[in-house]
Parts: sequence; structure tokens; C-alpha cells
Amino acid sequence: MRARYIVPAFAAAAVLLLTGCVDNSNPAATTPIDAGTTIEADAAAVALLPADIKSAGVLIIGTDAAYPPNEYKDEAGAPIGWGIELANGIAAKLGLTTEYQIASFDTIIPSITGGTVDIGESSFTDNLEREKQVDFVNYYNAGILWAAPVGSTVDPDNACGLTVAVQDNTVQDTDELPAKSAACVAAGLEKIDALPYPSQDEATNAVILGKADALSADSPVTLYAISKTDGKLAPVGESFDTAPYGITVNKGSELTKAVQAALQSMVDDGSYGKILDAWGVTEGGIDTITINVAANG
Repeated sequence: MRARYIVPAFAAAAVLLLTGCVDNSNPAATTPIDAGTTIEADAAAVALLPADIKSAGVLIIGTDAAYPPNEYKDEAGAPIGWGIELANGIAAKLGLTTEYQIASFDTIIPSITGGTVDIGESSFTDNLEREKQVDFVNYYNAGILWAAPVGSTVDPDNACGLTVAVQDNTVQDTDELPAKSAACVAAGLEKIDALPYPSQDEATNAVILGKADALSADSPVTLYAISKTDGKLAPVGESFDTAPYGITVNKGSELTKAVQAALQSMVDDGSYGKILDAWGVTEGGIDTITINVAANG
């Protein structure tokens, strides 16, 4: 669940071309997915593609690849994660190959509106502020979940005076903790100290090393982080403030409907569910792929 407000500055993104040379005359019809599923092109979704993307045969995808297990890098620096697998599936459904641009999270939406990236897959939370700039194809519901050392008495609803680690520019950093801290101060209590880090791994390690009392992140991210700590951390409280993730597409683009159709086809043929199940994140899965749910409800 990433930051609500987008920095307007644009920074050039490093390009990681995963698919090698592209034969535009014969775009790939299928793409293997790590979950053991092969995604076949969907003719109805392909028919919705803008002509320039269809003729190019490539879907350019922006991601920051720093938010495991949603999207992150393998040892070779290539983007992986269940969000990346969904993006690969979208491209396969559209008969396209993929080209990933790994970039700072804040530059992805400007890259889309600037025309250098086709879609963004980076755990973007759909909200009204962002919908002023891009369209969202909603594909998952994620809540916020805290974690703390095993045996801790940390309570997310009574966190005044605590230090809480977060990944910077997430909604936890920009919205959740500032609001909770302000409520503490208004009640005459100690503020909450947010401790932001560039990556979720660093935020998790801060709790393990005793630099922070707890961490706050999206529910799938927190659960994954806990699973990697050899029993040192545990969830505290329940997941809350559930909100939709969305693939970001340039405002008003024909590509939005094509991406929606591709994802719905994945839901219908079961490949969407297999990917979520393989990564242990089925709880937030949805049956109907929507567009701009923040505005449309």
C-alpha cells in the first residue's frame, strides 16, 4: 500500500529487458508463470489493445521492485514476486512480451503520464488523489498489519511513544503514522516516531535489531517479512484499513480496458488464483476486476 501523494519530478529509470530481442511480427502467445501455470493469449483482450502497443508487441512495465513478496529483485537483479507474475500474466493474455523498468516508486506514475512506461505494477493503492493522474485496474485488497518481536505488548491502537519502522513513501509513512502520532499529541501523549527506510528488508531488520518497537506495512508484506525472521517477529493486532491495489495506466487510455480484460481472463481461467496461492496471499484476492474503485465504489 504505497504513498498517497506522488512527487512530480521525473527521474530516468534503469531498464531491465527480461525478454531479449522481440519479434514484433509474431508476439508471444504464451508465458510461463512461476506458479506452474502457462498463460494463453485472450483474443477478446488483445482486440482492446491500442494499435501502437499491439504493433510493438511489448508491454513496458514500471516497478520499484523493493516490496517483497509483491515485487522485489532476485539475486541477478531481475524483478520477481506475485505482483510481477500477475504483470507477466497480463502481458501474456495480451499477446505481448514484457520489458521492465525498475525505478524509484515516486517516478513510476510520472513515467506513465510522460509516455515512457505503459503500466505500473508496484503495489499502488487506488485513491482519489492518484486517480486525477492515472487510471487504476484494481486487482487485490490489502490491509495494514503491524509486527513486533515475539512476546511484545505492542498495540497498534495504543502506540503513543513507540518507534515504528516503515518503508519510506508508503501509506504507512505518509498517512497512517502521522495521523496516529497527531492523535497522540492531541491527547497530551508522546508522539509516535516513524523510522523510514528505503526497503522493507531494512525496516524489518530495524525491529529485529531493537532500533524500532514495531513495523507497519501492507498485510502481505508484513506476513512475508515475519516468515523470513526465523520466529523473531509476530503479527500484533488485526489487519485494518483495507484498500485496493491497482495496475496504473495513463488516464483515459484504451489500454485500461485491455488490462482489465486480461486480468479478468486470468481470474476466470484460474491462473490468477494459482499465483496468489503459490505466494500465500490468497486472502486479498477478488473475483471481479474493476476500474477506479476509489471513485466508483
